[in-house]
Amino acid sequence: MNTEEKLKIRINQLIELADNVLRTERRGTGTFSTSYVDNEQFNEFRNASLSFILNLYTKDHPYYESFFNDCHRATPFEAKTGRGILTSIKTEIEQGWLNTIRGLLSAEIFTDFIEMAEHLLNENYKDASAVMIGSVLEEHLRQLCVKNGIDITSEKAGKQIPKRADLLNAELTKATIYNKLDQKNVTAWLDLRNKAAHGKYGEYTKEQVELMLQSVIDFMTRNGI
Repeated sequence: MNTEEKLKIRINQLIELADNVLRTERRGTGTFSTSYVDNEQFNEFRNASLSFILNLYTKDHPYYESFFNDCHRATPFEAKTGRGILTSIKTEIEQGWLNTIRGLLSAEIFTDFIEMAEHLLNENYKDASAVMIGSVLEEHLRQLCVKNGIDITSEKAGKQIPKRADLLNAELTKATIYNKLDQKNVTAWLDLRNKAAHGKYGEYTKEQVELMLQSVIDFMTRNGI
């Protein structure tokens, strides 16, 4: 089961929680009483939804802020408000907007780091530059996997463990997202990054890092997210 399918299952579970909450609607006694829903079920729904939204987006995202501020009392109105926010998120997931937004944000972030790597190279810090380029490349591989429905984690001892970059590279090639020549190049770039990260500074040159920088930019441009 890929990441997108897991997100769809989870968002449907949360919407079902909202429906269960709304089924508990009761009206208080008294002339000016208001309607309410089961407090325990509401809190379960609220906490689970906030956790999901926080992990999917960020604490500063409008969805999180709106849910946090507008769905905090155990009333039918606020439960419906929370359900509506989840429905909007479900639409984004199903129509692919989530990956599009993430891609745009990632492109901006990647550009910043690539510019930093280029600056480090100009200042003759080839080792730090190589590590930074490799990190950008690895994150790009992860984003490509997410975009194309390839899991970026695997289960080990009951826990979800991030897959290594070389495995992501192999799975992207297997899924024909890019060809075997690209796969070999990615392997070489990751190897250079690893040498820099482990202090093997004499096993590559500044010129090789410069070539790596330009080649990774070209690769990411051709295989955009």
